[in-house]
Amino acid sequence: MATVKTKTSTSVDKVFKIIKDRDVRVIDLKFTDLLGQWQHFSVTTSEFNEEVFEDGIGFDGSSIRGFQKIHESDMILFPDPESAFVDPFTAVPTLSLICDVADPITRENYSRDPRNIARKAESYLKSTGIGDTAFFGPEPEFFILDNIRFDQSYHYGYYYIDSEEGFWNSGANGEANLGHKPRYKEGYFPTSPIDSLQDLRTEMVLTMESIGIAVEVHHHEVATAGQTEIDMKRATLTRMADNYLTYKYVTKNVAKKHGKTVTFMPKPIFGDNGSGMHVHQSIWKAGKPLFAGTGYAGLSEMAMYYIGGLLKHAPALCALTNPTTNSYKRLVPGFEAPVNLAYSQRNRSASVRIPMYSSNPKAKRIEFRCPDPTCNPYLGFSAMLMAGLDGVINKIDPGKPLDKDIYDMTPEQLRDVPSTPGSLTEALDALERDHDFLLRGDVFSEDVIETWIEYKTDKESKPMQLRPHPFEFMLYYDA
Repeated sequence: MATVKTKTSTSVDKVFKIIKDRDVRVIDLKFTDLLGQWQHFSVTTSEFNEEVFEDGIGFDGSSIRGFQKIHESDMILFPDPESAFVDPFTAVPTLSLICDVADPITRENYSRDPRNIARKAESYLKSTGIGDTAFFGPEPEFFILDNIRFDQSYHYGYYYIDSEEGFWNSGANGEANLGHKPRYKEGYFPTSPIDSLQDLRTEMVLTMESIGIAVEVHHHEVATAGQTEIDMKRATLTRMADNYLTYKYVTKNVAKKHGKTVTFMPKPIFGDNGSGMHVHQSIWKAGKPLFAGTGYAGLSEMAMYYIGGLLKHAPALCALTNPTTNSYKRLVPGFEAPVNLAYSQRNRSASVRIPMYSSNPKAKRIEFRCPDPTCNPYLGFSAMLMAGLDGVINKIDPGKPLDKDIYDMTPEQLRDVPSTPGSLTEALDALERDHDFLLRGDVFSEDVIETWIEYKTDKESKPMQLRPHPFEFMLYYDA
């Protein structure tokens, strides 16, 4: 296991230049728990110096989900100077630094640190000689809501979502009902006043750009009630995972500033589209794209094998890329979600799509459409890369493309098309059976896989199975 790298003096100097130029008073140290949520604590600039980059700063790892037990709780954070940005939401000038987690005794990178796993995945790619850079471009979708209430106890459970845009409010008899609400499944792409969130999305985008995240496009999504998509420009694996957590931080805090709330739940609203996170990916070497070729949809043989790896390991991948019980309210056969484990050059109901917008070889990529925005990006992107590389190494044939309209196909025609798991339990079972490809290069470890499966089973899947659902009362109370 590699030890934490010494930071370059140049990058550290840049941090202290920002502190001086922007009159920074507080340093906020962020790191990621196993499930993919940022954790943080702050120190004043008087307690922050160059030695922190070499010596680290301690914290209690036993209080972090998926990390240490109480008898081995001490851990160390090492700030990454390349991740620095001035926080756009704090009242006092605050510099944010994303950190790597290490063991205080061995000084080695912590095996359960998701960022460490992402770094190891990039190193493994280089070690194979297949390529030297993996680019990722996720397309997260999310809802911008005006109100959310939920509670769960022994004798009751409920949720209540509301949005000024929600079509269910078209008949509301209250203040300022001006109509112009997106109908169910018709939120893509009407202009204002139906799209009421243009200015809010723009503020989110400009805030991201102000702290160094390049954004390509933003728009209203298909669902009513403020479903939104903002797409970042592609970046390397670890950097994109950093950017995605920053993206979540920005979108949630801009919404909060305007009295609104953001959720990345895949399926918060019944009867309308859920939120996915299609992930574009490609491999390059020595500055050249390796997925462009003369084969199907302009792909290279390597890209086809990469697709083969994704499709073969997709059920196991879902345990990491679709990691919540709610994820499988979106991945339901017969609807628009990409549950069919096949590939196509334009068919959006296939789990792998090859975008055909550009003939430029640098734009050639594949799009894995199963994931959703609850995915821990460090783990999810790493797992997708490892599955694709397994396909390249073992020359896994992805089979024939599925270029038909899946919704017009008969059950007999779909019989031989495999689909994604039907529940988180099924996905975790698939991961337990099929994870050797993740262990190559010590990218993931058995301990990480076991911890993930145990946590998700005990904390999410089983508790969900034990609780009655409100709709069951509709169905069965008078049985």
